Amino acid sequence: MERMIIFCMLFFCSSMALTAAPYKIAKYKQLFKTIELLETTVKDKDVELLHTPENPVDGCLLTAVTCFQKGTLKLQPKNSQVNSTFTQTIKVLKRFTFSNPGKCESSCESYEKKTPKEFLKSFAKLIKQV
Repeated sequence: MERMIIFCMLFFCSSMALTAAPYKIAKYKQLFKTIELLETTVKDKDVELLHTPENPVDGCLLTAVTCFQKGTLKLQPKNSQVNSTFTQTIKVLKRFTFSNPGKCESSCESYEKKTPKEFLKSFAKLIKQV
């Protein structure tokens, strides 16, 4: 009887782990597609350069994602035709949450400033890493 209970608990735990992983993968794939969509609608000329985290160390992933989320708020749509798509895409990126415990000594301002398209390419690269 004990073996049966242990087996059932083990089966339940392993099935929960297997269902959690595909959800996260799907979430990151959707986020990656959202960033790619934003790249086509973002204004890239005569705009403010943005602090762009590149190759952050493991402990700094949360800081890097936070910097990207703050940076997306400064992005502007290319023109009025893409404004609604642009706004929806920004909302999706603002809702994205990433939890990674770790301490990071760097801040957003410590990263180099780049154009919005380079900023979004680095964001997409970070999401692929995660």
